[in-house]
Amino acid sequence: MTKQERGTRTRHMLIRSAAEVFEQHGYERTRLADVSAHAGVSTGALHFHFKSKAALADAVESAASRSLHHAASSVGRHPVSALQTLTDISHIFALLLDRDVVVRAGVQLGCDTVRDPTLNFHREWQDCVRRLLDRAAAEGSLADDVSQQDVTTTVVGATMGFLSMRREGGEWLTHRSLTGFWRLLLPRVATPPLLGSLAPEGTRSVAGAFPSTARTVPERQPQ
Repeated sequence: MTKQERGTRTRHMLIRSAAEVFEQHGYERTRLADVSAHAGVSTGALHFHFKSKAALADAVESAASRSLHHAASSVGRHPVSALQTLTDISHIFALLLDRDVVVRAGVQLGCDTVRDPTLNFHREWQDCVRRLLDRAAAEGSLADDVSQQDVTTTVVGATMGFLSMRREGGEWLTHRSLTGFWRLLLPRVATPPLLGSLAPEGTRSVAGAFPSTARTVPERQPQ
C-alpha cells in the first residue's frame, strides 16, 4: 500500500469514526480527542487531515451528501414515472439513513443550530420532491385536483417526521412504514390510469436492498 493510499484510508476511517462520535454526542459535546481515540490514531494524525472540528464535521456532511446524491441519481436513471421515482428515492434514502452512520451523522449535523452546516438535507429533499412533482405534472400523472405544494409539504413533512421519530424506535424509518405511507398517498395523488402501475414498496431500483418485496413495474411510456 502506497503512502497516498494509506492517507486516503486513514481519512475515510476518521470520517466514519467522527460520524459515530457526532451521532452519539452531538457536535458541541464532541472533542477531537474523542474522535482520534475512537479511530485508534494519534491526535497529530487527525490534525494532519482535519485542522479543526468544524472541518471534520464538514467532511462528514460532504460524504453524506455525496451518498444521498449518488443514490438519487442511480434511482433516477430508471425509466419509470416521476411518482414512482419519488417513491423509490424515499425508500433508498431511508435505507441509507438506517444503515450508514455517515449519512445519519451528516443529516444530524445539518440540523445542528450550533454551527453553519454545509448540508441542509431538509431543503435538498424538499427541492428533490418539488422537481419530481413538476415532472409528474408535465407527464400528466397527477390527479386534476391535486396541489403540488400540498403534496410537497405532505411528503417532506411525513418523511422528515419518520426521520425524527427514528430515535424513539427502529420501526419508524423503515421500508414497511414508508410503504404504508405511499399506499395511502398514491391513490389520492396519481391519476387512475397510472395508479395500477405504481409500486408503493418500490421497484427494481430498490430490489437489491429489499429483494423479497420490491417488484418490477412497467416502464414509463413516452408522453
